[in-house]
Amino acid sequence: MAIPGASDSIDAATFEQILEMDEDEEEREFSKSIVYDFFSQAESTFVKMDTNLEQRDLKTLSELGHFLKGSSATLGLTKVKDSCEKIQHYGQKKDDTGTNDITEEEGLSKLKTTIEQAKAEFHDVEKVLRKFYND
Repeated sequence: MAIPGASDSIDAATFEQILEMDEDEEEREFSKSIVYDFFSQAESTFVKMDTNLEQRDLKTLSELGHFLKGSSATLGLTKVKDSCEKIQHYGQKKDDTGTNDITEEEGLSKLKTTIEQAKAEFHDVEKVLRKFYND
């Protein structure tokens, strides 16, 4: 089942597996609770990212990116996952592929733009999913 408006931001096969766990296809209580838990988790993680960016705490930013990458991957939120993976790498002073070293200043600069990008991608997918759940 395709999710209207999801395009390339949600991996349909991954999200479908979560929907299959719903007992009632009308209510969708199980999947909705997982998705809405993710919404609040993502919001609080982005707040922590902003704080740690101000504090120039790359290690914590990397950990937060890793954390959100896992959560978004579980739901099949591919764009958010990819941006969070970059956040993880930049926090480790690596390039977006995680292979080459970059300076702390480069890391902070890339983190600033990538965190904003991840937030925008999250808000796009949040709108699509809220509409899917009729909220």
